[in-house]
Amino acid sequence: MSVSTFDITKIRNDFPILNQTINSQTLTYLDSGATTQKPQCVIDTTAQFYAAQNANVHRGRHTLSEQATYRYEQVRDKAAEFFGINSNEIVWTKGATEAINLVANGLKNQIKASDTIIITPIEHHANIVPWQVLSQQTGAKLAILPLNDDATFDIPACCEFIKQHKPKLLAISQASNALGNITNLAPLIASAKAVGALVLVDGAQGAMHLKANLSTLNCDFYVFSAHKMLGPTGLGGLYGRYEQLNALTPYQTGGEMIQTVTLTHSTYRDAPAKFESGTPNIAGVLGFGAALEYINALNHPALIEYEQTLFNYAANRLQQIDGITLFSDLKHNIGTLCFNYKDEHPYDLATLLDGYGVALRSGHHCTQPLMAHLGVNGTLRASLAFYNNHTDVDNFIDALQKCIALLD
Repeated sequence: MSVSTFDITKIRNDFPILNQTINSQTLTYLDSGATTQKPQCVIDTTAQFYAAQNANVHRGRHTLSEQATYRYEQVRDKAAEFFGINSNEIVWTKGATEAINLVANGLKNQIKASDTIIITPIEHHANIVPWQVLSQQTGAKLAILPLNDDATFDIPACCEFIKQHKPKLLAISQASNALGNITNLAPLIASAKAVGALVLVDGAQGAMHLKANLSTLNCDFYVFSAHKMLGPTGLGGLYGRYEQLNALTPYQTGGEMIQTVTLTHSTYRDAPAKFESGTPNIAGVLGFGAALEYINALNHPALIEYEQTLFNYAANRLQQIDGITLFSDLKHNIGTLCFNYKDEHPYDLATLLDGYGVALRSGHHCTQPLMAHLGVNGTLRASLAFYNNHTDVDNFIDALQKCIALLD
């Protein structure tokens, strides 16, 4: 498979936001780790729903409602096919953060004071704080998976750590949002399963780039965000093994998720309806369906090869600048460069770069424990996606060199 089969010019034309200027400069968008841009088909699908199809889903018997319900549930089928699982194992949420909270809250009755929950230092705060709360509520112990000085995992040491601690649950990211580092999940999941642990994988960063088959991955829960997969904001999902989903206590209660209600007692429907109370983000779900169709229409092996080639080009150019410290693992990465320049504050450089139309992220990236591990208060983060091109990288490097010249 050759990158020549990946038509980047055609792809960029599908993303209208890329054809604009910022501060009189061509936009160079390098913040896809925060949110991906949306192709025109996603924008059109969302607008079309409100313009011509707007109706609530399920319960209604009129034409618009039945059509909306059919299309809404069709997207659940598309998501299940994308991840290699069953449709009844997908729960729609507001995003990956709510999905993790749903699981943490739902496990309260299953976690005891004698149990251990393992988390890691690379996690987004959304995959740390809910487990801290669950630990405080139940008395369970939090254990931290060991991390090398360079923020990579020593897999044999981590497997031994899991074996010794015998956790009730392992919560771990598929890829670091700050560094872009890809986690070698298979041996860690296997070690967790060997001691009877549940495994939750945060796929917010990895879902679009890595396209994991969750049946093969063998985790119990997997969370994702639509807006990091070309879809609308305010929508995400939770995959859970069906028996594990139904064993969770509902995160929220209300309409739609109930089977029967009297004034003194209620019973709940089975998953996924059990966790989808209230009116959902229907337009968001339909927009996400368009995003999944767009991703599926791409040649995925060629996409991966293109992203890796572009990432290598960007990393090589960045490393040629004296004073740059790179924190990312360059061998196993979804396309994110986490770096600093000398002792300059990342906010200052990010602000200067914006003057050249370069959009990237600065700060601790909701990973304060990881920043502490690296011995820094924050970094700059340039996160690439398949709609970026070599001109984006050149614009970024040229602008960075100009900014450095202003600071030195």
